[in-house]
Amino acid sequence: MPEEETLYMTMNSPLGEPRTNFDLICFSHLRWDFVYQRPQHLMSRFGRKGRVFFVEEPIRSDGERRIEVSERGDGVYLCRPMLENTDLASVDIAMPELIGEMALEQRIHDYVAWHYTPMMIGWKSLLPPPVAVVYDCMDELTGFKNAPPELLPRERELFATADLVFTGGQSLYEAKREQHDAVYAFPSSIDVGHFAQAMEIGEEVPDQTAIGHPRIGFAGVIDERMDLTLLAAAAELRPDLQFVMVGPVVKIGEDALPRRENIHYLGQRRYEDLPALMAGWDVGMMPFALNESTRFISPTKTPEYLAAGLPVVSTPITDVVRPYGQLGLAHIASTSDEFVKAIDATINEDAERRRSRVREFLSTSSWDTTFEAMLALITAAVWDRSLAQEPADAAETRGVETSSLVSTQSGS
Repeated sequence: MPEEETLYMTMNSPLGEPRTNFDLICFSHLRWDFVYQRPQHLMSRFGRKGRVFFVEEPIRSDGERRIEVSERGDGVYLCRPMLENTDLASVDIAMPELIGEMALEQRIHDYVAWHYTPMMIGWKSLLPPPVAVVYDCMDELTGFKNAPPELLPRERELFATADLVFTGGQSLYEAKREQHDAVYAFPSSIDVGHFAQAMEIGEEVPDQTAIGHPRIGFAGVIDERMDLTLLAAAAELRPDLQFVMVGPVVKIGEDALPRRENIHYLGQRRYEDLPALMAGWDVGMMPFALNESTRFISPTKTPEYLAAGLPVVSTPITDVVRPYGQLGLAHIASTSDEFVKAIDATINEDAERRRSRVREFLSTSSWDTTFEAMLALITAAVWDRSLAQEPADAAETRGVETSSLVSTQSGS
């Protein structure tokens, strides 16, 4: 049998080891080339085990409907649907057929279905049943601006079919754990080595050379989750502080952004460039609003700032208060006055003592560790599904063989 067929064949040996290599089809509302975050970290690691097909939302196109597949390295294939009509009804009709055609063209055999959004649950309806279904619920999407009304019923459907539910934080886990029998909290992890480079970089980033100190930086998506009123008030309270905002502006207009001489918008930057930017900051900030869209967020930037050697000031987001605020690794502030006072406190604290405590805390948190834990759960789920689906006579035979094996191992 050819090696490729062996790699992707169905697991059918009664006493075989559970598989850790399989195709994975990831259905995502977040685009691969947007911001490098949880999906990219995890899918790149899964791609080193077996092929990953990362399916995005459709893009409107006047040409023939199709899915453009491009290799992105680490075993990841970006799948970008191109449709003439991108309204929900048209998408729901077109995508199952396109996904089926892609699966044939790419010779996708056994696969794990991985969902970041319930909105795409019907897209795999023309495919054979997956070996496992995972819902990686990294955010409470129903609380986001412009969330479609179909989201909640489709999430209930996804809960009913998923083998595993992962959540992007502890508070989201607490909200979802009663809705499924296998919910696991996987808070935001960190590529420590990548961000720790900031503590070794001495050269200034050109975009920041004209900006004075102290620099208070934010790196992330600038959207309805930002407390722009707090940011503007803090800038007015302390014109000596320079607030640096790095990231794309999404779902809000540019005219909604507060404009002050000491607020600087640098736009989106590559993931690779973030350590050099953070090297020039004095404090990492998270001026999040307290609303439905932030109720369950677990910001990846918290450990990223800490790994970069920065003190952290944040509004009281639950998954920042627990554990970072409780452990003294982040300063929590609710008002603009409290925010600037917290900034002053962080600038004057013992940086080496903080970094020592941060190293100890982050030593147990990495994307590699998160991936391995997820993979173990998926492997078990794949195994359980295969046993549940095997014919009765095979199960009986397996039972006899397993009993014999146990007897031999026990020495009886």
